[in-house]
Amino acid sequence: MEDFSEIGVQAVIDSLGDGLYVCDMNRRIIYWSKSAERITGWAAEDVVGRCCYDNVLNHIDKDGHRLCGEEFCPLHRAMVTDSKSKNSLLVYAKGKEGGRIPTLVSVVPLKKDDGTVIGGVETFQDASSLVHDLERAKAIQRLAVEQKLPEDDRLEFKMHYTPQGIIGGDYYAVKKLDADRYGIMLADVMGHGTAAALYTMHLSQLWDRFCHLLPNPTQFAQMINGELVKVVRTDESFATAICGIIDLDAKTFRYAGAGGPQIMLTHADGHAKTLESSGLPLGVLEDSTYDELETEIVPGDNLLLFSDGATEVFNADGDMLGVAGLANILKKQGYPDTPIRMEAVERELLRYSNAIRLEDDLTIINIRFC
Repeated sequence: MEDFSEIGVQAVIDSLGDGLYVCDMNRRIIYWSKSAERITGWAAEDVVGRCCYDNVLNHIDKDGHRLCGEEFCPLHRAMVTDSKSKNSLLVYAKGKEGGRIPTLVSVVPLKKDDGTVIGGVETFQDASSLVHDLERAKAIQRLAVEQKLPEDDRLEFKMHYTPQGIIGGDYYAVKKLDADRYGIMLADVMGHGTAAALYTMHLSQLWDRFCHLLPNPTQFAQMINGELVKVVRTDESFATAICGIIDLDAKTFRYAGAGGPQIMLTHADGHAKTLESSGLPLGVLEDSTYDELETEIVPGDNLLLFSDGATEVFNADGDMLGVAGLANILKKQGYPDTPIRMEAVERELLRYSNAIRLEDDLTIINIRFC
């Protein structure tokens, strides 16, 4: 029988396929494993004693955003929130040769026996093969769902979409129906990832087939619902949605709500209200019916549509940010007089949360009436 008594912890760590490193509260690297060296090319003598953002890993996310500031750094978030990552996070590390290496990262705070957080531990694995396939899927999804926003001197469309992963489950569409009317849809498929992304592609096909029905939003919603019921085989998949029509001649926004997403109407004087969005989500019951709702719009108004990722954000006490919290974030930015700065919004959402990163797809559409 083999004698393992002389095998130390470092030997075990160095034999792992995943890279591992340990840092202190200032994110200065104090341990670097052999597998970390193998994956990145950085040797221990290159990095120990240096911060990971000090021209070493310089992590970025899938969209190219730098993560080494405090709010977006997963390892920093683990330490300040005293929580480990629930799922692996996709980040891109800089290799010693300068190229970007996609890695799946897990982070956990490092504590003393009394529970005091003194640093953090990050493990990571090379995700190049996985990312290659997902990037191909992303390109296909983009061709299916991405649309050019219409231009009109009487209103202005601005949208922002950040999927939780490389591909996601939010879907939006805007179409000019005639000289004065625009159809719009925002749908939030339950979950995120591959399955949700496939549903968005199906929604895109349904939009193309039935958008001519949008002058009657309830009929449009019922038709989409009936088609989704055919492919949703369990009660675990559905889509909340807003289906509506903007009529610039009548100065109205008529819509049918299917369980959400939320709508916020902000007037030029800054007064804001949340518009009702009742009805069952799409794909739940075959015979679901939907009510048509209407609100007046005038020059200076802003309609803001957003998926759950903008409001269902929870802090350390379990309190949800909600629509009022999002409105407060936007107000501090000067909205509606000042255009929304989405990176700043994401930073505030993450600052409010007790999460390592935002845990859902995030879509925000703003319609300003001139």
